[in-house]
Amino acid sequence: MTTPVAWPTLDVLTRDPHPALASIRSTAPLAWVDSLGGWLVVGHAAAVRVMRDAGTFTVDDPRFSTSRVVGPSMLSTDGAEHDRHRQPFVSPFTPRSTRAHFVDFVDTEATRLVAAVAPAGEAEIRTAIAGPLAAACMQRALGLKAIDVGQLLTWYTDIVAAVAAVTSGSGVPEGSRLAYAALTDAVRSTIATAGASSFLGEVAATAGTLTSTELLSDIAVLLFGGIETTEGMITNLVLHLLREGFDPAALLHENDLLDAAIEESLRLEPAAAVVDRYATRDSEIAGVRIRRGELVVVSLAGANRDPAVFEHPDRFDPGRPNLRKQLAFAQGPHVCLGAHLARLETRTAARALLALPGVRLDPARTVEPSGLVFRKSAAVWVRWNRTVP
Repeated sequence: MTTPVAWPTLDVLTRDPHPALASIRSTAPLAWVDSLGGWLVVGHAAAVRVMRDAGTFTVDDPRFSTSRVVGPSMLSTDGAEHDRHRQPFVSPFTPRSTRAHFVDFVDTEATRLVAAVAPAGEAEIRTAIAGPLAAACMQRALGLKAIDVGQLLTWYTDIVAAVAAVTSGSGVPEGSRLAYAALTDAVRSTIATAGASSFLGEVAATAGTLTSTELLSDIAVLLFGGIETTEGMITNLVLHLLREGFDPAALLHENDLLDAAIEESLRLEPAAAVVDRYATRDSEIAGVRIRRGELVVVSLAGANRDPAVFEHPDRFDPGRPNLRKQLAFAQGPHVCLGAHLARLETRTAARALLALPGVRLDPARTVEPSGLVFRKSAAVWVRWNRTVP
C-alpha cells in the first residue's frame, strides 16, 4: 500500500469532489485515500475493470454499507447468490415492460405534479416534482398501492441517510432502523393482502429459495435506489439545462437533444457518486498493488470526467459523440436494474417542466449538488410566467 494521504477529506468529497478527483487522476487512475480507508478509483478504464470483475472486486463483504442497513440483497451479493436475489425482479424493469406499464402512468403523474404547482409561478422541483414522481413510480412498480407516497419518501430518506452515514464511518442511525422496520411491516402486509396477482405476490410466488427476509431486503434496495437515483437525475438535469441556458422549445421539439442532455447530465453529475467493492485476492491495476481485503471505492463521478474518454470533461456538452460511455448506472453484474424507468421518468418530468411559459432557474435560491455517496442539489428553484385565467 502507498503512504496514506489525508486529502481529499470527506468534507471535500462531499461538497465539491471534482477538483480533487482531477488532481488524483492526473497522476494515476487510483490512489489510497486515508479518509475513506481504501483505494479511490478515478480513471474510466480502471473503474470499468473493477465493476466488471466481481470475482476480484466484490460487494459481498460484511463491511458493505447497504448490507449493514437492510441485510443481504441483490446489491450486496455476487455470483449465483446475486442471481438468486436479482432474477425475480428483472421482468418488470425490462425496456418492453417499462414501455408497456409506465409510459402513460409517468406522463399522467408528471403532468399532475406540474399542474399542481403551475399557478404559483415557482417551485422547488426536487421536493415538488422529482421526489414525488420517483416515489409514485416505485410505488407502482412494487405494487405498494396501500402505502402513501409521502410515507414512502419518509422511509426512503431515512434509509438513504443510513447508507451515507455508514459510508462515512458512522453507525446506522436509530431512526433509520425504525424506518426500515416500518417499511418491512408494510410490505409484509401488502404481500399478505394483495394476493398472487399483484406484483409482490408474483415475486413472492416465484422467488424460489429467497426467504421473506431476503425478499424484503431486495424490495428495500429497489425502493431507495429507484427513488434516490431518479430524484437526483431529474433535479440535476433541470439544474444543468436551465443554468446553461438551453432553449426549452428546442428541447421539447428535439427528442434526441433532450435524451443526449440526460446522458450528459448523468455524466457530469451522476446521482450515485461512488460504489464500493472489496478485493477478494491480491491484484494489480495500472501498476498499483491492491491487497486482499482492501476497500476499493469506484468514483463514478471521477470516471465520468476522465479526459482520456471525454474531451473538456467539466463542460456540459450534449453534443458529445460518446455519451453512452458514461458510467452513472454502473457496469457489470450490478448495473442498475431500473435504468430504463429512470430515464423515462427524467425525460417526462423535464418535458412537463420545460413546457411552462418562460421557465427559468432562480439562482439565488438554488444550491450546488453535494453528497458523498448520492449527489444532487438539495434545492433547485424554478420560476415561470404565471398565466392569467
